[in-house]
Amino acid sequence: MLSGSYSKKGGKSLTSFLALLLFSLFPSFSPSFASDEPFVNPANWGGTGLLEIPNARVLPEGRYRMGISQIKPYRYYYLTLSPLKRLEITGRITEVIGVPALLPGYGNAKDKAIDLKFQILQEDKYLPAVAIGIMDPQGTRHHASQYIVASKQIYPFDFTIGMGNGRFGKEPLPSSGDRFIVEMFQKPREWWRTKNFFWGVEFALSKRFALVAEHSPIKYHLQTQDPAQAKYFSRPVPSPYNFGIRIRPSSFSEIDLSYQRGDKIGLNFSMSFDIGRPMIPIYDHPYKEHPTFKDYPIETRLSFALLLSGFSNIGISLENKTLIIHLENHKYLSNMKALVIALKAIGPIIPEEVNSITLIFKERGIPIFSFHTTRMDLADLLADKLNVNEFFVISDFQTKNLHVPKTEKGAKLADAFMYGYKPHFQLFLNDPSGFLKGKLGILGWVGYIPWESAAVVAGVGLFPFANISTVNEPLSIPVRTDIVDYIKKKVVFDKLLFEQIYRFSPDIFTRFAVGFLEMQYAGLDFEIAKPFFNGRLLLGLSGSSVKKRDPDNPFLLKKDNVKNIYNTAFFNTRINFPKSEVLIDIKYGRFLAGDIGTKVTVSKNIKGVVLSAWYSITDTTIFNDNANRGYHDKGIGVLIPIRLFKGTDTRMVYEHKISPWTRDVAQDIEHFTPLFDFIGRNTKIFLDKDKKEVYK
Repeated sequence: MLSGSYSKKGGKSLTSFLALLLFSLFPSFSPSFASDEPFVNPANWGGTGLLEIPNARVLPEGRYRMGISQIKPYRYYYLTLSPLKRLEITGRITEVIGVPALLPGYGNAKDKAIDLKFQILQEDKYLPAVAIGIMDPQGTRHHASQYIVASKQIYPFDFTIGMGNGRFGKEPLPSSGDRFIVEMFQKPREWWRTKNFFWGVEFALSKRFALVAEHSPIKYHLQTQDPAQAKYFSRPVPSPYNFGIRIRPSSFSEIDLSYQRGDKIGLNFSMSFDIGRPMIPIYDHPYKEHPTFKDYPIETRLSFALLLSGFSNIGISLENKTLIIHLENHKYLSNMKALVIALKAIGPIIPEEVNSITLIFKERGIPIFSFHTTRMDLADLLADKLNVNEFFVISDFQTKNLHVPKTEKGAKLADAFMYGYKPHFQLFLNDPSGFLKGKLGILGWVGYIPWESAAVVAGVGLFPFANISTVNEPLSIPVRTDIVDYIKKKVVFDKLLFEQIYRFSPDIFTRFAVGFLEMQYAGLDFEIAKPFFNGRLLLGLSGSSVKKRDPDNPFLLKKDNVKNIYNTAFFNTRINFPKSEVLIDIKYGRFLAGDIGTKVTVSKNIKGVVLSAWYSITDTTIFNDNANRGYHDKGIGVLIPIRLFKGTDTRMVYEHKISPWTRDVAQDIEHFTPLFDFIGRNTKIFLDKDKKEVYK
């Protein structure tokens, strides 16, 4: 999903407030903490709260909520999630019913915003939960605020009191352009001067019903930044008090009915789920050998067991009481799960004279890690004398100095062709020609493997539903602002390339690609990477030299472009934090348009779902347009395993990104196989973690 608009007094009290805030950051004296449940419910705008006001509660880590609400003249569409403990992030779109946008075709006025809430103090026996919130800190800031709020349970009641500026304060906050402004920290005296207090209470009648009452501080008639103010709020609203009832028809859904401002009926419908939890339970049938296979040679039986269990490119060597198998996992999202399934498939077939067993896992023919055990230990696992975690403790993993032996005996089942496909759904928000545009279809690719670690790949996208267009013109160095010319078609020739990956000892990976590398660019692409400290740190270099493709003829290159050749060069860093499943990517160098600087991406893995956010700082003086000059590329993304919806395991994933598409700052080409992702979790530090959690 992309978007496309260019678019002295009170000092003693302030000191006391800041001291209280600082004090709340150090709750080490608290012996135990209370849960935020059952008061983790959505406010009108999606963040956890009562109706108009927030409370100090946050969603549990790894949970998300999505919903829609309407309290005339506002209609909210929201998604709230908690990627880290005590942190809540809300993305929302506020539509003002009956107030047209400035441009025809856009419909009602709409505003996008991202809100953050962090619970700085968890509730305990004596102290309340305390949270700070930052709402809409960048851009138009139509509904911006920063607040601090406290909530205390005296079950079945939950009492809330807080204060905030902006939307919750005495005056609205001004637009910030491309800057992030948080008055609470940058201008604390001004924040204190313009604050207002709010309070409320929630009464949990039962697990399925709750009552809500609040005092809202919002002075709608003073919110001149709000598109709704001129038409709907020329005078104060009849009442600052709001009342509502929450109804939970199921464990994951909620309906809120409310009476607000003294004259309006409100309705809020939401659903919440655990991130990474399959919608359909995942079940893969265990392999059971057909009786007729028992007459075949051992190598053939083992090959069939692995092939029918979801593996390919299988080679088997059985000599001197040692069984060595090298194979590729083409089905399971987790290589650790794939390892357990492979062992259980071959265990009953392995001859008794075998002493040691080695499995070498490969990607594109390149060995990435090996696993070593004994037949007796594997037999104990299959007989339930050992659980999986105990079995892994007495086994061994290796990620260095890997060697794939020649397969002189048995079958070698190699795939000469590979393929992939995934549903592709994109939303394009906030273009001046219309707020909501998009495309729905499928992206697919096929590849031929002429030799191990090499691939010739062709990709095509089919989009039967597409209505993409824009009135924005390409900017001064249009490396991406002309992308509409490429993506508006219903059939897209995505790529045609040759790619070669090598692994050199000790653990140096290289990648070279040439051809039509992505939808917009053709040329050369090179990368080198190496893991350090068992995979906690990855370092690499990359660069490309490309030309624009002709949007009207995908097999030709574009003529009369702003630049004849676009060159990039980067020093790449990835820092892994396995315990928290967080990684930080830092890319420094020359981007596509020639701007030099840094792009930082932070990603969080929650049960296979990867959430990410990025921000760039580059030298934008090379641009001659105001839209790019001084701009920082930023956005968020999500990578969702298709296995969550399929009922069976698969390595297929769906990726979606939300960022402005009317900018050319800090852009790079797309890479078919980025080396950092190729290395991925196949390092010692992640293998040690994954083997402890494979069946948790």
